Amino acid sequence: MQTLNLTVNGQPREVPAGAHTNLLNTLRAQGLTGCKEGCAEGECGACAVLIARDDGQGGTRWDSVNACLVTLGAVDGADVVTGEGLGSPAALHPAQRELAVRGGSQCGYCTPGFVVSMAAEYLRPDRVDGQHGAANGFDLHALSGNLCRCTGYRPIADAAYALGTPEAADPLAARRTQPAPAPRPTALIAPDGAFHRPATLADALTLLAAHPDAKVLSGGTDWGVEVNLRHARAAVTVAVDHLPELRVFEERADSLLLGAGYSLSDLERRLDGRVPLLSQWFPQFASRLIRNSATLGGNLGTASPIGDSPPALLALDASVQLIGPDGAREVPLADYFTGYRQTVRQPGELIAAVRIPLPLSPLTAFHKIAKRRFDDISSVAVGYALDVRGGVVTRARIGLGGVAATPLRAHEAEAALEGQPWTEATVRAAARLLGQTGTPLSDHRASAAYRAAMLEQSLLKLWFESQSTEQEVGA
Repeated sequence: MQTLNLTVNGQPREVPAGAHTNLLNTLRAQGLTGCKEGCAEGECGACAVLIARDDGQGGTRWDSVNACLVTLGAVDGADVVTGEGLGSPAALHPAQRELAVRGGSQCGYCTPGFVVSMAAEYLRPDRVDGQHGAANGFDLHALSGNLCRCTGYRPIADAAYALGTPEAADPLAARRTQPAPAPRPTALIAPDGAFHRPATLADALTLLAAHPDAKVLSGGTDWGVEVNLRHARAAVTVAVDHLPELRVFEERADSLLLGAGYSLSDLERRLDGRVPLLSQWFPQFASRLIRNSATLGGNLGTASPIGDSPPALLALDASVQLIGPDGAREVPLADYFTGYRQTVRQPGELIAAVRIPLPLSPLTAFHKIAKRRFDDISSVAVGYALDVRGGVVTRARIGLGGVAATPLRAHEAEAALEGQPWTEATVRAAARLLGQTGTPLSDHRASAAYRAAMLEQSLLKLWFESQSTEQEVGA
C-alpha cells in the first residue's frame, strides 16, 4: 500500500493510505484512540481534530473538522492535532482543565471531540470579550456539532465560558503567525481505487477528461457519509477544492464572486455580513465542524433537493460559473438543476464560482424547518429577497428546497407579490400559492401536508417580522 505524510501532534508520520481511507481510521491505527467514531456521518463530533490551514494572511488558522469525513489523500502533508496533542495529564490544555474541574465529562466518549472544538474557538484570533453575549467572547456555536449523551450541556458551556486567552507560550497560538502547510499534489493508486489531488486546474481537467465518471471531491462532507455508511467507492476520485481558480473572492460594482472551493466558514469570514441573507443562512448550515470543510461547489455539485445553499442562492438570483475543456460558461442557478440530483454540468466540467448580482434586495430571510434548529437536514428551506418601495413590492425572489425533485423558484408566489401593496392581504394570497408550489413528498422527516403548511407559514412569518421591526425596505 502507498503511504502519505502527515504531521500529527508535532511529529512527522508516514501512514498507509488507500483511495477511500479516512483520517479518523488512520489516526486510530496510529494509536490515537482519543478520536472516536460515534456516527460516521459528521453529526456527533467525537472524531474532531484540528487542521492547520492558511488564514489568507500568510499565517495559520486552526480549524476543527470531522476526521471521519476527511479523505486521507486530501490532507497529504497536513499538520493535524488530536485531543492527545493538546495536553497531557501532567499539563492539561485549558479546555481539558476547565471541562474537568466543572464536571463537563461523564462517560468521556465525547470529551476529546468537545476539547478539540473548544480549543479551535479558544485559538480564534479575533475572539474578543463581549462577543456572542459571552464575557470571554466564546461562541457556543463552535460546539454545535458536538453531541453529549450523558453529562448535559450546562457544565460544558460553563467550561467554555471560563476559558481565557492563550498564553504567549502556547505553541498552537504561536503557530498562528507561521505559514500553514501548502496543499501538495497527491496521486494514490490503490486496490480500492485511485485518488488524485492535481497540482493545477489544467491537470484536473485532463484527469476529468480521461475519467468522465470520476468523483469530484470538494470538502467531502457528503461523499464521506456515502463512503462510511453506504460503502460507496469510486474508481477515480479527483480533489479540487485547493485549486486557486476555485478560491476566488471578488467584490465588484455589479456582483460578488464567491469561489466554489472555499469552505463555508472561509466565505462567512470573507463576506463579513455583506450579504445579510447568507449571514442568516451560514449558522443554520449543519455545524461549525461541517462548515469548516463543506464548500459551495460541493453543495451545488451534489444537487440534492434538500441542500441548504440553493434556496438562499436562488433568492439572490445567483448564477454558477462552470469551467471545462471548452472554456468557461455561466448558468443562472434557476436553470442549473434539471432533475433529481441532475444538473447542466457536463462530464469534465467543474463548478468554479458562484456570482451574486448587486445591489442586494433589502428585505431578506432564510427559513429552515427541521427537527432540530441546528445541525440537521431540512424538511423545508426557504430563501427570500424582496424590494418594497413606497409600500409596494417591486421585486420578489423566493427559493425553495425540500418540496420537489430539485430546488426551485416559487414563480407564482413571486408574481402574486410583485406590483402589489406589502400588506397582510397580499401576503396571505401569495402564501396560499406558495403552499401549492412543488410536489412535496411524505417521508420520515415530514409529511407533504406539513411541508405545504410550512411554506405558507414561512411567508406569513416574513411579513409579520417585517412589520414588527417597522422597517421601510428598499425606500
